[in-house]
Formats: sequence, C-alpha cells, structure tokens
Amino acid sequence: MVAAAAGLQIAQGQEQVPRSADHHLPNETEPVPSNVGLEKQNPSSVWAPETDAGGQPPFKYSFSLSHKRLEAGGWTRQVTVRDLPISKKMAGVEMRLITGGIRELHWHVGAEWALMLYGSARITAVDQQGRSHISDVKEGDLWIFPGGIPHSIQGLGPDGCRFLLVFDDGNFNEFETFLLTDWLAHTPPEVLAKNFNVPESTFAQVPKKELFIFERPLPRSLEEEKRDVEAGTGAVPNSFDFRPGEMKPTKVSKGGEVKIVDRKLWPATNIAAAIVTLKPGGLRELHWHPNEDEWQYYVKGKGRMTVFAAGGRARTMDFQEGDVGYIDKSVPHYIENMGDTDLVFIEVFPTPYYEDISLAQWLAHTPSRLVSQHIAVGEEMLQKMAKKEAIVVPE
Repeated sequence: MVAAAAGLQIAQGQEQVPRSADHHLPNETEPVPSNVGLEKQNPSSVWAPETDAGGQPPFKYSFSLSHKRLEAGGWTRQVTVRDLPISKKMAGVEMRLITGGIRELHWHVGAEWALMLYGSARITAVDQQGRSHISDVKEGDLWIFPGGIPHSIQGLGPDGCRFLLVFDDGNFNEFETFLLTDWLAHTPPEVLAKNFNVPESTFAQVPKKELFIFERPLPRSLEEEKRDVEAGTGAVPNSFDFRPGEMKPTKVSKGGEVKIVDRKLWPATNIAAAIVTLKPGGLRELHWHPNEDEWQYYVKGKGRMTVFAAGGRARTMDFQEGDVGYIDKSVPHYIENMGDTDLVFIEVFPTPYYEDISLAQWLAHTPSRLVSQHIAVGEEMLQKMAKKEAIVVPE
C-alpha cells in the first residue's frame, strides 16, 4: 500500500528496488553535483529503463567529442574504432569545405560513401580504365568512391558545403590517406621528370608537404570540365553519385518513411544504406540485420535506441544531431523518436545489399499457437498481425 501510494515501481522477480517518476527517493538522489548538461542529453543512461540489464558496452559516440583539424579551406573530424571500440568495420568523417575549399586529390584503401549535409560541391574521380566521373552534388545527395579510386571534392558557392563520409574500415584514418602532393614531395625530381618526359625544373614548385584541405578559385563550368576529363576514355559506366531526393520512399507509414539505397538501385555502390525519418512518437520497429554490422549517423532530431545483446544484456542510449551509433551483425534493436520534431538518421552497412529481419514479421509467419506458447499473448492477437514488414510504426 505504501509503495502504491508513493507511485513506486517494483521490478518483478528481483529484489524490490523503489523508483519514483521524479527521482526524489533516497536511493535515487545525487548529493554531489555531476555533469548536469551531459546527463540532460543522456537520460536513458542516468535513469535507464528497468528492462536494461547487464554490462553492454557503449554503442554511441558524438562527433562533438572528436578533434577538429582546422585548415585554410575548411575543417574535418572523425569517429573511428579508436574512439568507439565497438565500431570495428566502419568509421566516419565530418568535413566542411568553404567556397573554393578543396579536399586534395587522394585515395584510400577502403570505400568512401558520402551524404551531403549542407551546400554543394564538385566531385571528381577516375577509375582503373581512365574513365572519369565529375558532377556537382547538393544537400541530400550521395556519392561512392570504391577503394583505391582517386578523387577530389571542392566546395562551391555561395557558402561551400558540409558532408558526412563513411568508410568500410573501422581503423580508417582521415589524416593518413594517399595524397597527390605528399607522394610527389617524396619522389625524386629526376624520377618525376623521367615519368612525365619533362625537365626536372617542371616540378620545382611542388609543395614540400601535403595541402590536405586548401583554398583555390572555383572550378570552370561543369560542362567544360566534363568535356576535358572525358576526352579519349569517356565516363565511368555507373555513376558514382546518387540522388535520393528523386526516388520514391521504399516505405511510408503514419510513423514516418524509409528510403533504402543499395546496389539494386545504385549499381556503383558496394555500401548499402537506409535513410530513415521518424515522426514524433514514431518507432523504427524491433529488428536486426543478418548480413552485416550497422553504422548510424543522426542528422537531426532526438531519439533513443535500445540494443539487446543476448545473455540477458540490454542497454538504452540517447541520440541527437551529430551522434554515431553502432550495432553488431544480427543484434536486435529499435529506435524511437523522443522529440517533438522529425528524427532523421541513416543506417549504413559495409555490403552492397540491404537486409533486415522484422520481429513482427517473423512472429506473423510462425504458427500462432507456437508463438503464444512462448510469450502468452493469445493467438487472436498474433493472427491479426500484418504479414508484411512495417519498418516504421505506427503504420
């Protein structure tokens, strides 16, 4: 009676742990002040749901905690396995280029998948057969540069750009890529002269150190540069850019929508992705991905994700703009919109094809008697379940 009157919650099957909605009880108080700002951003860690249990390691890291390298043409920062140990297969980079700012000609071992977050940029690349790609990309557009393909990015007017890069290598390091200037600076001038059949003096002005991100005048018109780079060999057979804004959503419901972009729609990509929008109160339904790990980036809004790691372990963490999430292959999870505006996030996978398994769809296609014998919800409820995957709820 006392517990009921006080509005306490008692965990069943465990020692009785008093809880209150406003956390005023003696066992809930914090006599010594803590990091109040950080705790307000992470209420699910401070006051975890009673269903959380066990020692599940963190699966979240914020770009706001990452070191920002500032250059004349912009800045960059990264989240890798060195920051988020669970992120073994993928890493991410945020980059800002001012108008005319250039991420210099370079390449890397892993593939680069990108989402334009703001502004516009010119991207260039050349494949193994000398075929070129050049295009202008804007907010919401994607690009892919397969591993080993040399490329560049330049911010356009009026205010440059900001974009997200995702790599299929958790140990990727943005500050240790193969750079044109760095390579030439470490190659003897006589070798360069012999390679290009020109005098050694031609290379007298090659920078002695990398340019990395630097500022230069804006490029010529896209049409003019396209004619120049495609001369002799033509363009790549499958475009390295993709425009999700021009596609219909894969699924739309009352709770939001999802756009799935993989090799089925974009032949050039070897990295699959889902762009998810949850309306206030919307839920990315309980599910898992059987074919690969999932790397997440939260574009805007506020949400929380619960990950069930088997062995009685589960953990809930809160996310907002600029946060990264990571879930191992086949580990079930769900994401809720906890704010009063749309929650937009991306799911990225180091595989050409997107796959998921929905808890609801699994149960809907398993004999209802068998399922009810497990979870005691009654066959009537199970038989009314939709046979097709919802992805986002409510439908």
